[in-house]
Amino acid sequence: MKNPRAMLAFTLISFVFGSCAFTAVTRSEDITYDSIRKLQLDVYAPKKISQPKNVFVFIHGGRWNSGKKGQYKFLGNRMARKGIVTVIIDYRLSPAVAYKEMTMDAASALKWVMENINTYGGDDARIFVSGHSAGGHLAALVSTDHHYFDSLKIANPVKGAILIDAFGLDMYTFLSNKDYEKNSVYYDMFSTNPEAWKDGSPIYHLREGLPRFILFVGGKTYPAIITGNNEFSTALKKFQPDSRLITMKNKKHLPMIIQFVNTGNRAYNQIIQFMNKE
Repeated sequence: MKNPRAMLAFTLISFVFGSCAFTAVTRSEDITYDSIRKLQLDVYAPKKISQPKNVFVFIHGGRWNSGKKGQYKFLGNRMARKGIVTVIIDYRLSPAVAYKEMTMDAASALKWVMENINTYGGDDARIFVSGHSAGGHLAALVSTDHHYFDSLKIANPVKGAILIDAFGLDMYTFLSNKDYEKNSVYYDMFSTNPEAWKDGSPIYHLREGLPRFILFVGGKTYPAIITGNNEFSTALKKFQPDSRLITMKNKKHLPMIIQFVNTGNRAYNQIIQFMNKE
């Protein structure tokens, strides 16, 4: 689910806007959260902090096989300027690893955040995880499947999940549906085993007691993403009746993340309101 020309434009936009220096933000880049696998993250924090702030941890998209944290400096800067301590992570990519390893990377990064974010002015009791596209899948899976945090011997530290045009919420249905075009990257990620498709699908891990969710989906995004988000939202409401799916009518897939270049974009307020809700 990637347009090469659009991705090039996005890379140029993220470089131009992400490289802008804002004196109101303190940046701590290339912090290692997994020394064995040499995985790193960046922290963006408001320069003046009088009390612990909400924490926003972002997982980039890129069809699980591309992307890097440095492309999202614009998001880190803007969220920090709005009073949110923001963490943007790197993780291992396909085909070197599959969904379990990627989700474990996300869990390890969140463990680091829980243990260290107080140093940067963040509140370790108010950690929210977010992601766009494939990153939204990882954010949802780490929030719903207890296996990953159990493996790290910690309780789930996620207060809420913010999904931005997430793809992969139900890979079992997607890979079983012959109407959708398939690509080898999906099988690199999820194998050809239908049981793995279910295990890697957040929709099959929904239950009581999960972190709160809010979903953003583009009205003109890929049909599989619209269907997947609608089905996930319907299933989620059985456990979280007040969860929200917000459709942004004229947005395609990549503009769903590019919109955050605009500091005044309304989605910022919707995310912050969600984070501030008890």
